[in-house]
Amino acid sequence: MSHYEEWVDDGPVVRSYALTRGRAATSAPLDLLSVVAATGALIPANADLGREHRRLLELIPRSRQVAEVASEADLPLGVVRVLLGDLLDHGLILVRPPAGGGYVPGADQSPAPPPSESILREVITGLRAL
Repeated sequence: MSHYEEWVDDGPVVRSYALTRGRAATSAPLDLLSVVAATGALIPANADLGREHRRLLELIPRSRQVAEVASEADLPLGVVRVLLGDLLDHGLILVRPPAGGGYVPGADQSPAPPPSESILREVITGLRAL
């Protein structure tokens, strides 16, 4: 058995660019901590959404962070951002920035204030405890 064969999964391998149709970015303001949730709206008949889009919708019946969705879907974060951007464009999800407030498509979004020093210290302490 070659070294390559040891690391190949049993299932079919689908490249990231195939899932996103060659796109590497989205215009939607999605970062790791953005919170997404399905709107419950019906998928439009003209929406060209694939199996992975529908899978993401199933993962977010309630609010979840983008990082959680990517982890649960077992997909790279960049791919999940592009797919969630597609869902947002079709009005199938809502996006809330991590610092609160609602996302309004097409509206200017002011940047979130930086986290407080105490929060950053807690994060560092937590990381060191790992």
